Parts: sequence; structure tokens; C-alpha cells
Amino acid sequence: MQRILSAQLPAHVGATVRVAGWVHRRRLLKSVAFLIIRDAAGLAQVVAADPAARAAVEQLTEETVVEVTATVVANPAAPAGVELTHPTVRPLGPPAAAPPFDLYRPALAATLPTQLDHAPVALRHPRRSAALRVAAAAVAGFRAALDARDFVEIHTPKVVASSTESGANVFALDWFGRPAYLAQSPQFYKQLMVGVFERVYEVGPVFRAEPHDTARHLAQYTSLDAELGFVGDHTDVMAVLRDTLAGMLATVADRAGAALGTLGVTVPQVPARIPAVHFTEALAIAGAPADEPDLAPAHERALGEWARREHGSEFVFVTGYPMAKRPFYTHPDPARPAYSNGFDLLFRGLELVTGGQRLHRHDDYLAALAARGEPVEPYAGYVDAFRHGMPPHGGFAIGLERLVARLVGAANVREVTAFPRDLHRLTP
Repeated sequence: MQRILSAQLPAHVGATVRVAGWVHRRRLLKSVAFLIIRDAAGLAQVVAADPAARAAVEQLTEETVVEVTATVVANPAAPAGVELTHPTVRPLGPPAAAPPFDLYRPALAATLPTQLDHAPVALRHPRRSAALRVAAAAVAGFRAALDARDFVEIHTPKVVASSTESGANVFALDWFGRPAYLAQSPQFYKQLMVGVFERVYEVGPVFRAEPHDTARHLAQYTSLDAELGFVGDHTDVMAVLRDTLAGMLATVADRAGAALGTLGVTVPQVPARIPAVHFTEALAIAGAPADEPDLAPAHERALGEWARREHGSEFVFVTGYPMAKRPFYTHPDPARPAYSNGFDLLFRGLELVTGGQRLHRHDDYLAALAARGEPVEPYAGYVDAFRHGMPPHGGFAIGLERLVARLVGAANVREVTAFPRDLHRLTP
């Protein structure tokens, strides 16, 4: 008899079926026992009224893996409107050790550090696994949106020879006796691949050795990167980002509807035109001094409130960041060279995406490095490619964990990360 999933049970009312999963919860009454089985699709309720079946259920421990053969009966009060009766219960392994928290409760009562210490078990909780399903759907939507626009997926090295990529701290390692580093981003490589495919994207890990200990930072996170050639300026990149984000959220709504229901989340609408403000205007809106070189988290929150109040939007672009705060490869605004053709996208008052137009002329790279007092040699393999003809181009990078955390209302990105790596955590 082929195993079926819990979500498929309503289509089998009156039939004898085989289900399998984990013992989510037992309720032992005087004359009957209720067994809740959890599988990848949800929950199934098993009713054991026969003394032998009840005795078998009584011997089980939570999280033990079992197989149940039973008859499907309609019951509006049961999960999915059906329950399983006259069961035969067979353990598929030894009795499971009790987890350090109750997985059957609506929310995990354990502290986040305790959950992270026991992540292989904590992630089984429906709310924790639901967030990961949302993340998976978001990545699928990212790929689908860009595939539909003739982007090519690429895979670039995560071990690099230079530690000077974007100003962030790096993790050093030994590469067969030579110094090497974990990549801070695929930035250089995706730009070079514009010279091959014109439009490229990558989904992969990036590593930042910055000693942040906040609810919004990880030392390793998943970056959704895109780069496109033959742009007029950064506004072309912003338009592609807007459409990509809309596609991602549509896919989340379509593929992860049950997970969103578990979390009590509604996917926000992406405006046809996301409101945009120049950095100088953003400072005024946020009540920051006019000479402030960057936006602090409090400024981002103020801008998020402004976008919601004035435009009914959960999203807002901030454009024209000062060149002093942007990487050397950022293209300056031709009309205001002190400001960049770069942008951030804020989602509910939090920086979610950084992007912009890049330099594409070899001489401009040499001038940009010289202006910052940096030697060309560490960048030689990258900069040299621009001698061979590169189109005007730009791109963006979305932090997956930040997107999902903001979308589902998690207070900490670690709540939506399977096995987070940060300042303090290398296990499990």
C-alpha cells in the first residue's frame, strides 16, 4: 500500500490508507487514545479505541517515527476535516528521546539560544519549518522571475585570493599553503559574467567577518544576486528589482500558502512604482542632520513609516547615497558626482537590498582606485577585464534571511535560518 501524506487524506474518505511520520502528540483518555501524526504536509489525527491499539499508542513517545494503517473517516473537528480509525500502528524505529521542549504547542516556549542549540529538533516545529518553506518559495520566485527575463544562473567561487572586495572584514584560510579568503559577495564575478551572458544571477552563501551581534546580522547568509548589462542608469536596475521582488512574493503566496497560514502572515503588495527618495531628502524625512554620511537603523524605520503613511507602501527606495559610503566600483551621479547612482531598498523600515549602476570603463576603475589611495594589484584580475569592453551595467543583492524575517514578522534573522552562523555560533 502506497504511503500518502496527511494533506491528501480528504480525497480518501472511506478507504484504508497508510500514513507515516512523527508522533506529534498523544492524548490518552480512559477508553480511547488520540495520536497526532506529523509529516511533511501537516498533521493527521488517529483514533485508537480498540484496547490493543490504545495500548500500542500508550507505549509511544513523542517524535518516535511510526507507520499507521487505518480507515479515513470524515470529522470536521479533526485536522483537514478527517481522522483515521481502526488503526494498526507500527514503529519504524526505536522510541525517540523526548525533545527539550514541547513541539506540539502553538509556539516554542524555549529561548532562541536553546532552540538554536537544538536546531535539528526545533526546526520540526510547524512555525519554524513554515519560515523555511517561505524562504524556499522566495528563492524559487527569484529564479523564476529572472529566468523569465533571460537571465542566466551562474555559480562563482566562494574562496578568493584577495581580501579587498567591498570593505567588509573577511575570513582568512589556508589554501594549500597560500592565503585565501571566504568570499564577501559574488560582486566581481557577476560583473565579469555580464561580459559573457549580459544578464546573470546567483543564489549562494556569502561570508562577513564583521563582529556584529545584532538581530539583523549573520556571519554567513544567503545572497540573491543579479547583474544586468546595457542599462541606462541605476533606475533600470531598480525596475528589474521591483519586478523580481513582485515575482518572489507572488511565488511565496502561491507555493507557501499553508506556511503563511501557519504563521498568520499576509504577503504585502509591491507597488507598480515603488516610492523613491534621494539620500538628501531621506535625511530630512528622517530628521537627521544634513551632513549625516549614512542612514542609521532609526532613520530607516522613520523612512518606512513615511512610505507607509504617505504612499501606502511597505517598500521605499533611497537613491543617491554619498560616493564616500559606496564601494569604489559604484558609478557616480553625472550631475552630482559626490553622490552615487546607487540605491538601497527598505522593506518595513529595514535595509533589504543594496544595488546600483557600476563603473564599466577601465580608466574609470584606475581613477576610482587612485582617488581612494588603493593599489590596482589586488584587483588586477577584475579590473583588467574592463580593458576588453564591458557595457554599462548594474545589479543588486537581496539578503534572503532579512527578507523572510521581515515578511513573517520574526524579531531575529536567526529565527528563519536553519543553522545560523554568527559571532558566537559554529554548531550545530
